Amino acid sequence: MSKSLNMDESIFELVSRYPEVVDIMVELGFRDIAKPGMLQTAGRFMTLSKGITVKKMDRETVRQAFERHGFEIIQ
Repeated sequence: MSKSLNMDESIFELVSRYPEVVDIMVELGFRDIAKPGMLQTAGRFMTLSKGITVKKMDRETVRQAFERHGFEIIQ
């Protein structure tokens, strides 16, 4: 079964569906998402797209990292 990920969906929703998203995000440099309470507060309105913009990351690098972990990026 394919795991689909929409970069404009809230991080909270993504992690609720696929808990491994936290580990992938930490690996990419989104270390704050692992802090206690962060997922339940900022994670409810923060999206992966917004995080990429805020962290000034390469969108393609993030896309490839998730694809390596078996995700299909939809958007």
